[in-house]
Amino acid sequence: MYHKIGSAAGDVWRFLDSNGPTTINQLKTEMKKGPSEMDGPLVDRAIGWLAREGKISMEQKGKSSIIEAIM
Repeated sequence: MYHKIGSAAGDVWRFLDSNGPTTINQLKTEMKKGPSEMDGPLVDRAIGWLAREGKISMEQKGKSSIIEAIM
């Protein structure tokens, strides 16, 4: 499972790096229909991985959480 989450984190980071700031709901929708076909819980784990490593920033705007890749 550890490898699967790490791989998902890489996919999520690449998506964010290419597409810019995205809501978490949009991210989950895109990851589900992408080649990796990630489910919501796996995207959540990937976000946690990236947050722990300091690779993303998150901001609350109203009811939406905006997530963005950082270098």
